[in-house]
Amino acid sequence: MASLSSRLLFFLSCFAVALLAVAEVHHHEFVVRDLVVWHGIRQLRTGWADGPEFVTQCPIRPGGSYKYKFTIEGQEGTLWWHAHSSWLRATVYGALIIRPRENKPYPFEKPSREVPVILGEWWNANPIDVIREAQRTGGAPNVSDAFTINGQPGDLYNCSQKETTAIPVKPGETALLRFINAALNHELFVTIAQHKMTVVGTDASYTKPFTTDVLMIAPGQTTDVLVTMDQAPTRYYIAARAYVSGQNVGFDNTTTTAVIEYDCGCASDFGPKIQPAFPALPAFNDTAVATAFAAGIKSPDRVKVHENVDEYLFFTVGLGLFNCKPGQLCAGPNNNTRFTASMNNVSFVFPQTDSLLHAHYYKIPGVFTTDFPAYPPVQFDYTGKNVSQALWQPIPATKLYPLRFGSVVQLVLQDTSIVTPENHPIHIHGYDFFILAEGFGNFDPKKDVEKFNYVDPPQRNTVAVPVNGWAVIQFVADNPGVWLMHCHLDVHITWGLAMAFLVEDGGVDFPGCFELSPVKFQ
Repeated sequence: MASLSSRLLFFLSCFAVALLAVAEVHHHEFVVRDLVVWHGIRQLRTGWADGPEFVTQCPIRPGGSYKYKFTIEGQEGTLWWHAHSSWLRATVYGALIIRPRENKPYPFEKPSREVPVILGEWWNANPIDVIREAQRTGGAPNVSDAFTINGQPGDLYNCSQKETTAIPVKPGETALLRFINAALNHELFVTIAQHKMTVVGTDASYTKPFTTDVLMIAPGQTTDVLVTMDQAPTRYYIAARAYVSGQNVGFDNTTTTAVIEYDCGCASDFGPKIQPAFPALPAFNDTAVATAFAAGIKSPDRVKVHENVDEYLFFTVGLGLFNCKPGQLCAGPNNNTRFTASMNNVSFVFPQTDSLLHAHYYKIPGVFTTDFPAYPPVQFDYTGKNVSQALWQPIPATKLYPLRFGSVVQLVLQDTSIVTPENHPIHIHGYDFFILAEGFGNFDPKKDVEKFNYVDPPQRNTVAVPVNGWAVIQFVADNPGVWLMHCHLDVHITWGLAMAFLVEDGGVDFPGCFELSPVKFQ
């Protein structure tokens, strides 16, 4: 293992967008003053460095700090880091680029330049106040006021006309654009005017190259594309707008832009005076485009997929409603309900006094139970139009599902039509997985198995479960600890669309919740 270490000190405050570039198989140490998730890092046997609040650690006290120590191994490409407490990640996030080992080339022609392109979401308000008001009333939170690219909404907004993100390029060169969707609550379509994009990686895993006009990137996902600058030397927009699959769901209907600027040295007045060419964007509800993009992503070579499975699991994912209790504010449908969400009819409740990982290893009772259901407690027509109102109210609880170390897990993630069907980006901490298949309607174990890709399924850490549909993923439980699985639409995790796996058989030492003392800054 390489001996080189990376050390970086973070002071995380109200707004931070930063780039980290590290190398695979290097040991890394980061000191922070706010909880940070290293999104997509496997954290092999370093589960305490994962970061989600009250899952792998308790919040860092004001004025305190915490040193994250972990090794990156077997991963290359684009990931990212972000806050994982309330809605802080609306403004606290950045790119995490894992480069190949020294003297190891990319599996494609080396690009002339590499550019992180981080898609964000902005409120003309404190986002913490936005979600707190929604939690107080039980209604949906206010939608954002703009999307951003590298921190700027773009020149379609008056406030950003002079600060629109610009990417300088030279005619004929090929650039590697590393797209990251850091938006809180929106999946996004992305296009570049008059330029094709060749996808070569997703979620720090290489893919078979495939060329497309449009990307659909869910929150939590990353997509690496090669773009050859083969058009007339002028200015071209990169544009992104929401993909919205839910019915009667409020959404941000704005478009964010950045500009690709050809530097040809051929015009003295080249620059902002030239209006960029604008790309064609799909309709906000164009599920066919989103589906076609997902189908194009495949692993570059044959991968090891297990046909002998130890754990067959089936989890429903979707929304729900709690009936109003006396004295409660209830701004949900009919003004007598409060929004909630669940997996297998369990609305996840985060602990408030101890972390799940700490409670597990120190055998602290009363923090969680290990009886999360392997299948829906009640089977029904999951995507039907008239689901019984009796199934709309989940049970609030902190339930974990135990997994034996080394077991092969195959999980069906099934969307439901309760309240509204919706595309849900489901992320698992501490693991990559293979997406064996996706489809629409109710998963049929007899017929849909024929659709499984056992040859070159894509490897990801976040899967966009199709609206009114399903996805089947597979992974090996080879990383001990407590690992959160949740919808990466933050409004949904706030409502309880989460659970956690408890992977057994692994002893580690880590600081407890009340041992996070300040460290010396050097």
